Amino acid sequence: MELLESILHSFVNLAMLLFEYIGVAVIAFAGIQGMVNYIRKKPDTRLMLAKGLAMGLEFKLGSEILRTVVVRNLEEIYIVAGIIVLRAVLTILIHWEIKNEQNEELPKAETVTAPNSSDPSTSQTSQE
Repeated sequence: MELLESILHSFVNLAMLLFEYIGVAVIAFAGIQGMVNYIRKKPDTRLMLAKGLAMGLEFKLGSEILRTVVVRNLEEIYIVAGIIVLRAVLTILIHWEIKNEQNEELPKAETVTAPNSSDPSTSQTSQE
């Protein structure tokens, strides 16, 4: 039984490290991409940065959830639970920001692509 527990701890620790590193890499890449997009003055910079941060936080949240498997005492559970709550709140706020940013960009895109109703070439007349 101790062998299985040792294997579980090893696997969970490896998975936690992997998720942590992936999360850090995604956040770093999103930050660099956000800086490049900001310098190029791309209009969707905030949206792309928020999506990258949200994805990175999802990986880091997954790591914390895995950490609950290997905690030994109640104090560690409280610490892990606090970290999970903070990261979950951050993720929710970032997703809210993404939704608001997409809703703001949607009317802009519609006004740019909407045809001019006074243009005779775009109006259709029915011939009966």
